[in-house]
Amino acid sequence: MSEIELHLHIPVPSARPGDAPCFDHIPIPAAGETRRPDVSATEAEMRDLPYGMVRILDGEGSAVGPWASAEDPDFLRQGLRAMTQTRIFEDRLFRAHRQGKTSFFMKSTGEEAIGVAQSMVLAADDMCFPTYRVQGWLIARGYPIVDMINQIYSNARDPLKGRQLPILYSARDYGFYSLSGNVGSRFGHAVGWAMASAYKGDHRIALGYIGDGTTAEGDFHEALTFAAVYRAPVILAITNNQWAISSFSGIAGAEQTTFAAKAIGYGLPGLRVDGNDFLAVAAATRWAAERARANLGATLIEFVTYRASGHSTSDDPTKYRPADEAAHWPLGDPIVRLKTHLIAIGEWSEARHSQMEAELTEAVHAAQREADAVGTLGASKPAVAEMFEGVFKHPDWRVIEQRREMGL
Repeated sequence: MSEIELHLHIPVPSARPGDAPCFDHIPIPAAGETRRPDVSATEAEMRDLPYGMVRILDGEGSAVGPWASAEDPDFLRQGLRAMTQTRIFEDRLFRAHRQGKTSFFMKSTGEEAIGVAQSMVLAADDMCFPTYRVQGWLIARGYPIVDMINQIYSNARDPLKGRQLPILYSARDYGFYSLSGNVGSRFGHAVGWAMASAYKGDHRIALGYIGDGTTAEGDFHEALTFAAVYRAPVILAITNNQWAISSFSGIAGAEQTTFAAKAIGYGLPGLRVDGNDFLAVAAATRWAAERARANLGATLIEFVTYRASGHSTSDDPTKYRPADEAAHWPLGDPIVRLKTHLIAIGEWSEARHSQMEAELTEAVHAAQREADAVGTLGASKPAVAEMFEGVFKHPDWRVIEQRREMGL
């Protein structure tokens, strides 16, 4: 018998710089096509859902299908405002980085619906374990823009006292757990926090985020095991924005199946959701939260979206994907889609939108002027003594000795 030579399969993206953008490999059903099961349904009754996609807004801005519900127009306008403010804020701070005012920055352009909608749907005392691109969570909850800028500048009024990299926010009072550069840890921490809440007989649930690339790490699988075994009251969100820095989602297994389908191996419900559809994100999150609060356990949600900007200010995406790829993303712009829906139902207008953009732009500029006055990168720093605070509840001898050596 002749032997067949083995070949190693190396996944490659559908388009590289200079090629025509192509997203034909991503299955996208029509809006309203994916069914909505009862919240109390068993996982075995929902194994088709990871292969569909929860979509509510169609091409004309109408809300259709079983996941659609009568939303309060004020809720939708609030979501539109928070998404718009997030984008204006990020564009402004990206320019601040180019002006040398900060060392590092990351944008969530094209992904704003995820952080904003989930922030608005979940309770004030639930806990979010975030990734880099959910600044909209804080903005939707009214976190002061000037405090975000002071943190980015690492200046004397940095609420984190210089202990974190720029954009790695932490705000317990806003349900926003400390960000971490080790993204995979978000799932494990979210599951552990949720297990503790259940163990104590509390009412709070957790939300954890990771990107598509992190699903290839051990943290992801360990967290899903614990979430399933202990029925942790947690929502586990995979932001599939097609790129993990410069590695496309196929490196993490997107060619084989959907990321939502990974839930099946753990006996967890999996949803695949249009991440650029504010209404769909809100509806899927409510559904998963209701399951968690009813002691029915965790839900894994894959939000299908697109990272329109670079991974960070250190990244040039034109080196590894077509320069105009974002313009061809088939799920569109989440801000435009929600605006179109509000106009279609008579609750918004282009004139009102332009006025809102002008107001939000001035608000961001005012906050930046206030932060600039405190100091930008290197011009103003937290007091050196701050490094010794908050390390231990009761300072041990090493902290005391180090402070003494520094004359503090």
